[in-house]
Amino acid sequence: MPRTYDDSDFHKASEIKNSEYAKTLPCNKISISDPFQWLALGLNDLVRSPIISLFYGTCFAIAAAGIVGLIYLQGNHPHLVILPALIIYMLIGPFLALGLYDVSWARERGKQPNLLHSMKAIGRNSTSQWSFAVLLVVAMIFWMRIASLLHALYPSVEGASIIEFAPFLITGSITGFILASVVFSIAVFSMPLMLERRVDIMTAIFSSFNAVKNNPGPMLVWAAIICGGVLIGFATYGIGMIVTMPILGYGTWHAYHATIQKKS
Repeated sequence: MPRTYDDSDFHKASEIKNSEYAKTLPCNKISISDPFQWLALGLNDLVRSPIISLFYGTCFAIAAAGIVGLIYLQGNHPHLVILPALIIYMLIGPFLALGLYDVSWARERGKQPNLLHSMKAIGRNSTSQWSFAVLLVVAMIFWMRIASLLHALYPSVEGASIIEFAPFLITGSITGFILASVVFSIAVFSMPLMLERRVDIMTAIFSSFNAVKNNPGPMLVWAAIICGGVLIGFATYGIGMIVTMPILGYGTWHAYHATIQKKS
């Protein structure tokens, strides 16, 4: 029977020394089918830790439902609440995910996950974690500003043809894909690295980007799976996130362990 763990269990976790600031950790080559295995492992963690998963899934769901509700209430002026609401979501999202990573990490170590302990994950590398959350918010604000500028390409004539829409659609799609790819590349493994190995923010970002760069196919599949889970959540007014977000959170932890090489 696995025992309940405490903070002392994490004192032996490998760390990057201060002299190794902004180091790029090596990564493994992974298969295009691996993301589906991570998804299955995430589902298994959900089944094995239903109460903790329900707690974090509900937190994600409340945040998503709040955003959808605010947009709906604003009617013709959703832009007044979209940016502030998304900023809040981008701030709390990574820290909710930390709790999920903690649960998967505990199971890998043969320990019994504990809700209170998982909530303390936010404090294990708080400086780097908060810095990264702020970086995500800045990136999102930049993204919204770019979107506002691109809106100038939107046809001003009512009932415009698809040809007249083409510059807006093509430019917007290409720009959105590039920005989304960059954010995903620096973010997908950064939080797990900062949690388990207590690395600095630049080491986490460089290592995450390097792992995605060397595994473009599998990581594109994983990004699509994440987008699908998030879209399901918002399409169901947040209800779907009760299930999808824990699975994706656990799955990301397994993706991290499969992709970033362990310290020898």
